[in-house]
Amino acid sequence: MLDTIVKVIPRPCKEGYPFIAIAVAITVVFYLAGWELLGNVMLILSAWVVYFFRDPERVTPAQEGLVVSPADGVVSLIVDAVPPPQLDLGDEPLTRVSVFLNVFNVHVNRVPTAGTITRLYYYPGKFFNAELDKASEENERQMVRVTCPNGKDVGFVQIAGLVARRIVCYLHEGQGVSTGERFGLIRFGSRMDVYLPKGVTPLVAVGQLAVAGETVIADMNGEQPLPRVGIRH
Repeated sequence: MLDTIVKVIPRPCKEGYPFIAIAVAITVVFYLAGWELLGNVMLILSAWVVYFFRDPERVTPAQEGLVVSPADGVVSLIVDAVPPPQLDLGDEPLTRVSVFLNVFNVHVNRVPTAGTITRLYYYPGKFFNAELDKASEENERQMVRVTCPNGKDVGFVQIAGLVARRIVCYLHEGQGVSTGERFGLIRFGSRMDVYLPKGVTPLVAVGQLAVAGETVIADMNGEQPLPRVGIRH
């Protein structure tokens, strides 16, 4: 019975517990004070906070060399862009796949491909709309480079948005990671950029819904695309 409930209503991630506790506490105070209308409003808000911080299980493709989406959301941009110099990925343009998360998406982020974390850099920038192209250069962001067993480097960047004001990243340099492994989150609307190795073609299209840890956005082995996994909530 509990497993069924968890599948329908996923457990929240640990970062959400303080927010959930605060929302529930305010709700109780309002009801105890006899402010039923405000209590009802806070009850709905508390339910939304639980929903926002949900952390569902995902099934990640096991094939080596795949790059999966690090976030739930819509593929908003696929462009050639010079990667952030802090990631030391060279000064030539690489294919950048951007996934935009709105406030209704799952915000737990996942590592796009297996390897070793070889570079981390945090930039305390601005808070423009994350859908804008300039967000990649001006917004607050956490940049990560992972070096794969095949020797190729993949860069990925957590970008804060207009509403998001807090980036969480658990990673550290020298850490070994697996494809689809949880590594952090961005609160309340944001964006994830992935810089693919030179010569690697994206397998997604602008406007496509992506599922963190499941949707294959590229195959570094250059093989045929795998069947795409449908969006989950």
